[in-house]
Amino acid sequence: MTTGRNRPAGLAAIDREMARQHADAIASYKSAEPMAERAAESLEKTGRLLLLGMGGSHAVNRAVEPLYRALGIDAVALPLSEQLGQPLPVVGRTIFVTSQSGESAEVLRWFDETGATEETFGLTLEGSSFLARTAPSLVGSGGTELAFAATRSLTVTFALHLAILAALGEDPTAALAILKAPEDHDIAAALAALENVATVVTSGRRLQGVAEALALGLTELSRRPCFSLEGGQLRHGPMEMLGPQIGVVLFRGLDETAGLVTAMAASAVEAGAPVILFDASTEAPVTGAVTIRFTPATGLAAIFAMLPVAQRLMIGFAEARVDNAGTPVRSTKITRSE
Repeated sequence: MTTGRNRPAGLAAIDREMARQHADAIASYKSAEPMAERAAESLEKTGRLLLLGMGGSHAVNRAVEPLYRALGIDAVALPLSEQLGQPLPVVGRTIFVTSQSGESAEVLRWFDETGATEETFGLTLEGSSFLARTAPSLVGSGGTELAFAATRSLTVTFALHLAILAALGEDPTAALAILKAPEDHDIAAALAALENVATVVTSGRRLQGVAEALALGLTELSRRPCFSLEGGQLRHGPMEMLGPQIGVVLFRGLDETAGLVTAMAASAVEAGAPVILFDASTEAPVTGAVTIRFTPATGLAAIFAMLPVAQRLMIGFAEARVDNAGTPVRSTKITRSE
């Protein structure tokens, strides 16, 4: 890790975002309650949810998709670009359009071409954005995220979903407790395990959305083709890639899919891949894997616990490989073209 004096400007900007993400998330949860009630009323009426977003916003949608399904809501998360090109019907669905800037090209085109519906809500960090002006929106605290890779914007958007889930009857106590007292974990052993890998594949089961968020950030910051595969999809063929040059990062929570993640970790270790296991389950450690152990948790509590530590792993991995990590060379923070 570089010192503060020669730390790349892009990573310094990410540091500033991460330093206030928990406080902003708590404030977002509180301020979002009135609009969250409206969104919950819509979901209780329709029973169906279409979650639309791009990049990190889509990863958030993938992470909360199973949480809404667990409440009996028919929830589907799609990239907004896919909805534009091969749309699912929107009639009779509640729609959450998520964009941290509220200004991305796909958001503008979707509202221009569809006009949205009465059951459309926005989730954004920018209260003056196109999205917030166009649809009733839950607006996160702290304003637009300035750093390139998504960190604070993910945590804040998860807090907005926590407000909606609480309005639907979920108990937010465990998740809020994690935000108020984040767990701290040493990632040195995990970084050492990944020191010589060419790339990383991330995977989970019920926590697959978090795995996808991490893979996106790893790719953006390290400029390596890191990617994510849901645990079953990784099992069906892509296991062939595993070996000492492919790092594997897995997410295991306190849920019925934990055993499947355990089995994948054991298989990846057997294949010779360096394995990092973010673990909020009560399962036994996997021999040969570097386990980062959290207080047992599920749902958003597990996500809030794991995400900041995964972000630090992402940053350390990139910093060891790229001189100006955090400064995009082919992308912009707000993607204004398709």
